[in-house]
Amino acid sequence: MELRQRIEKIWEDRSLLQSSDSQEAIREVVEKLDKGELRVAEPVSSGWQVNEWIKKAVILYFPIQQMETIEVGPFEFHDKIKLKRNYKALGVRVVPHAIARYGSYVSKGVILMPSYVNIGAYVDEGTMVDTWATVGSCAQVGKNVHLSGGVGVGGVLEPVQASPVIIEDGAFIGSRCILVEGVRVGKEAVLGANVVLTASSKIIDVTGPEPIETRGYVPDRAVVIPGSYAKNFTAGNFHVPCALIIGKRKESTDKKTSLNDALRENNVSV
Repeated sequence: MELRQRIEKIWEDRSLLQSSDSQEAIREVVEKLDKGELRVAEPVSSGWQVNEWIKKAVILYFPIQQMETIEVGPFEFHDKIKLKRNYKALGVRVVPHAIARYGSYVSKGVILMPSYVNIGAYVDEGTMVDTWATVGSCAQVGKNVHLSGGVGVGGVLEPVQASPVIIEDGAFIGSRCILVEGVRVGKEAVLGANVVLTASSKIIDVTGPEPIETRGYVPDRAVVIPGSYAKNFTAGNFHVPCALIIGKRKESTDKKTSLNDALRENNVSV
């Protein structure tokens, strides 16, 4: 609570950024994010709670950091934020060209293929971040999630009240999916290739006699594919992208194979 009060005070009075005590408080928050001791968003009994003060600390971190040259073998970077280190001790497998910034949390058993994890993000145990996937600032990714090749999980720092993208335990996100604007994907949900979801995207359950529309949330164990619906504009009638819930993952299917099987059972590419 004391740390939170200090961050809120600095947020209201930016002149305090010159103080070494203020800078120490900001760096303490970022260090705790890096270790997984703090999270930008966390599960609570009523759903998910966004900790805005932590996002404020991340935003305040940038102006107190100096640009530095970072050399990694023959590669050179020029940035304000250093890279994560000590992957062996963390129990994380990192394939060459994977990058995670300091201030992101990557749990044990995570595999980072050539990919990118930004500051404030949280990637939980056993998750696979596949080739050219990105986990944006403050995004929350649960345990045993699979982010397939080229998946874009959007980041969100400002406005501070905006919710980050949340992907819950066991979800499978197919190739080239894009998730932004605080979208939440429920536990063990399966998104087929090229599903694009924003907070305003229609998610239509077509498994019953009548379509049921929601926005911003994919239910637990739902199987989702890209779709479209007709919409009238001044210039005429056109098709607009949406997402279709076409089924549920089956209880009888083994958890490790059901991710792909759930798509194949519904004739959807991975």
